[in-house]
Amino acid sequence: MVDPHVARRAWRRLEPVHGMIYFVPEASERYAALGLTGQMTGYFASRGAAFGEASAEVVIAAFFNFNPALVRRALPSAWEVTTPAKVLEARMEAAEAALRRGGIDTAGALEETLALARRAAEAAAEHLHGRPLFAAHTTLPWPGEPLRDLFHAQTLLREFRGDGHVAVLTSEGLSPVEALAMHAAGGDVPEIFLRASRGWPEEAWAAAVASLRAKGLLAGAADGQAADAPPPGGGWTAAGLTEEGRRLRAHIEARTDELALPAYAALGEQGCARLAELAQPFGRAVVSAGLLAV
Repeated sequence: MVDPHVARRAWRRLEPVHGMIYFVPEASERYAALGLTGQMTGYFASRGAAFGEASAEVVIAAFFNFNPALVRRALPSAWEVTTPAKVLEARMEAAEAALRRGGIDTAGALEETLALARRAAEAAAEHLHGRPLFAAHTTLPWPGEPLRDLFHAQTLLREFRGDGHVAVLTSEGLSPVEALAMHAAGGDVPEIFLRASRGWPEEAWAAAVASLRAKGLLAGAADGQAADAPPPGGGWTAAGLTEEGRRLRAHIEARTDELALPAYAALGEQGCARLAELAQPFGRAVVSAGLLAV
């Protein structure tokens, strides 16, 4: 049995190799060249293209935490100007170009890292049930070039974990906005970024915060502030999680780690530790090169 913490470390250290694709200019430039110029259109089309001509409803369900109105502004109209195949190729071209610009191709032991990541990704493919976004990505061919293959492997591992995370959130009865508000209250990601990037208006966020407070998961409003009044600077979740909220969030993360284990179990404890060791210079290189800059 692999320790979930060891498996999580292996995933987290290599995750920047995938995560940078949502921030680098290489991606937005290539999507724009295909005619995808609207707000977030390239994001929804490129991540959803593994489904084919994905509808807004499919993406709303699979991505979980985006305002449906934001998704519907992008899909299905994206498929009127380009095709999923062209978007997928543009995404891969952008990933390779950005990673090479950041020197990731020479940052560490690429072949050994890829071998371990690919073995985990292929093991995950034996556990498709209930993981639609991951399953869609398993239908894409391996590119056949080491740097592109590493990006593809981590993309698979990211979506495998992500589908499990969505399953946990829904099983705990959290709405998309409630899940985001809890995330913000935990202090890892600024509330203003989560609200803006996921497209939720202030009234929806306020309703989610009120719901979390009613459930005893989010601390009350600051002294002198009405519970339903927008706080200065929009910091609805500044008061933080209650003890019960912290317990629930810890449970969600732990359960997500457990659901990701079928991929990493194929490597064993030693293999996961080795992947974490090998992945560290790649992740650091992505960060040092500024590829995750918002």
